[in-house]
Amino acid sequence: MTSKERFIAALERRTPDRLPVTSHDVMPYFLNTYMNGISMGEFWDYFGLDPILYTLPLEADPPSDEWRLRSEELPGHEYPTTRHYIDTPKGTLTMVTQSNQHTVWVTEHLIKEKKDIELIGAYAPTMRCDVAAANKAVAEFGQRGLARSYIWCSEIYGQPGCWQDASCMVGIERLIVSAFEDPEWVHELLGVILRRKLAFAETLKGAQFDVLELGGGDASSTVISPAIFDDFVAPYDSQIIRVAHKAGQRIVYHTCGGMMPFLERIADMRPDAMETFTPAGMGGDTNLREAKRRIGDRVCMIGGFDQFHYFLGCTPEQTRKEVRRCFEEAGEGGGYILCVSDHFFDADIELIKAYADEARACTY
Repeated sequence: MTSKERFIAALERRTPDRLPVTSHDVMPYFLNTYMNGISMGEFWDYFGLDPILYTLPLEADPPSDEWRLRSEELPGHEYPTTRHYIDTPKGTLTMVTQSNQHTVWVTEHLIKEKKDIELIGAYAPTMRCDVAAANKAVAEFGQRGLARSYIWCSEIYGQPGCWQDASCMVGIERLIVSAFEDPEWVHELLGVILRRKLAFAETLKGAQFDVLELGGGDASSTVISPAIFDDFVAPYDSQIIRVAHKAGQRIVYHTCGGMMPFLERIADMRPDAMETFTPAGMGGDTNLREAKRRIGDRVCMIGGFDQFHYFLGCTPEQTRKEVRRCFEEAGEGGGYILCVSDHFFDADIELIKAYADEARACTY
């Protein structure tokens, strides 16, 4: 099989020739620090992993003079700091982000007053997928691997899922408290976000993506309760999945954190795949064997590998043993893609080689 055929077989819960093996994105920090700044494409080839193309060409539909983004750098901080502005006819929204060589984070959230969501609802434009540009990139990638995208995230800093995007705008602590103290406002906010995401999902018809990511870590069981998931996550994200399916797209639901109490809840939303199945040693709670038993006949499972402990500070033999454990617990019958549990930054090159080499030997 080609890498693309291998991925598609797993996503469709069929049995590929061997275990697909990949990484959830590749961070520029790792490429620059450990690989002399090689490209992501060169990374896949160097290690013999099954490649992924990450792409989402976007355009506003239509561009709006009533929703203008600008930014300025703020000096005098320990980390590079940027204040972002969204100007509308009835007020300006602001967000402050900071960054280092690893990542970006929010220090001032976009929504400060509850009425701020009225500006988003009134003036935020619809975003659409540039299908022609997407298909051009996918065609150039060809059979090389998986063409992966994501459900559009709100401006400046966001996540694909509705609750998760709201968390980026409000802050997760405030959002959880508001879910108890003012649930009507939280539902109003989620409705505003949902309408924009549904409008985007409708534009995906004809795009030749293999799978799009939905979800995010702020809807994991290590962050919120099952009751919050049932009331504020599933009713919204399940609508996006239905519209994406109608547009001919597959969806992978991303949960970086605890998953076990939510397994069936997520599967009930009917995504095509679920990730990241983060092990307890990385702050998750996944038992791969149990997860496979409970939902492996309903979705493709992606992830489960502990890169914190098996990409650093161990022997190649230990890394190979962990690969085999993942395959034995989740690989039976296909429908499983071996992947690191979300991003990694530091890693021993020889251990990544062992990871890829052992996975390629896991045949069906």
